[in-house]
Amino acid sequence: MQNSPESMSGILPFLRRSLFRFEVLLAVVLVVEIVVFAQTASNFDTSENVFEIVRLSTVIGLLALVMTPVILTGGIDLSVGSLLGLCAVVFGKLWRDAGMPPWLAALCTLVIGAVAGGLNAGLITKLRLPPLIVTLGSFSLFRGLAEALTRGVDNFTGFPKSFLFLGQGYIGGVVPAQAPIFLLVAVGIWLLVHRTTFGRSYRAIGFSPEGTRYAGLPVDRRVASVYILSGVGAALAALIYVAHLGQAKADAGSGFELLAITAVVLGGTSIFGGIGTVQGTLLGLAVLAVLKNGLFLSDQPSELANILTGALLLAVLAGDALMRRWSVYRARKNALRQLSPPVHSLATTQ
Repeated sequence: MQNSPESMSGILPFLRRSLFRFEVLLAVVLVVEIVVFAQTASNFDTSENVFEIVRLSTVIGLLALVMTPVILTGGIDLSVGSLLGLCAVVFGKLWRDAGMPPWLAALCTLVIGAVAGGLNAGLITKLRLPPLIVTLGSFSLFRGLAEALTRGVDNFTGFPKSFLFLGQGYIGGVVPAQAPIFLLVAVGIWLLVHRTTFGRSYRAIGFSPEGTRYAGLPVDRRVASVYILSGVGAALAALIYVAHLGQAKADAGSGFELLAITAVVLGGTSIFGGIGTVQGTLLGLAVLAVLKNGLFLSDQPSELANILTGALLLAVLAGDALMRRWSVYRARKNALRQLSPPVHSLATTQ
């Protein structure tokens, strides 16, 4: 059942106000984390540690940024982690076995990421299959291909220093080399989502796909674009991942899809689609990155970070569902109030 214009007019302003309050709340949580860990964790409040947080969160951050448009359309991409592993292995194989220079192997890896994203896009838009099922299948497919290419044991190492600088080097001895790349991608995704008709159509599709289609927008092409973008983002993240660790194995990126989704949803993007911001995703990423870094420097058990991350995700999902129910309730209540005749008019007619 489609939402009526009356209900949409009541829901959208409420969602915008709620999202703004949520981002402010998330910023407060981030500040509290920083204050607490500055007092309890050694060397937390140093410029070196700040850049270290940026360096360690770049790969997940790239996946979260390209995941944002996907979730805005009401979709999901569970394959980004395994695609990262496949792209890492492909890059290593092209460089070592095919003898390609790193720049050419990297370019081919990005193309493969786009093709893999296109596979998801085609199955979702042409065959009308649910994104959850499609990307769950490609999750297994990509991981299986990575293991087949390496026979489960092959590990690509010995990459040239010029390539490793991308993940291990520092510009001016301070700024991580991958930070400018992450910044460019973040600005690009922000402009796409918030300053183009594409971005506006992503929200419209997430809120009402059929309504967007009736409005004359090419829904299938818009949806396909977000999955192709997700594939390219996973390939780029794979390159930085390999450059950072100096090796490429089939298990690269295991569990990264869940961390990326957590950052996006924690940042206020509705898992049901239709509402969300890139800046919210960045805030969600920052909260997770600071939490893990602070717990590590505080000598807390590594399991505690996973427990708190899972609890945060469940709390946000529950809050998102409750907020949607409350917004629909308010919209219906306002609509009924407008339809009901005033009491004084009934008295006059009698």
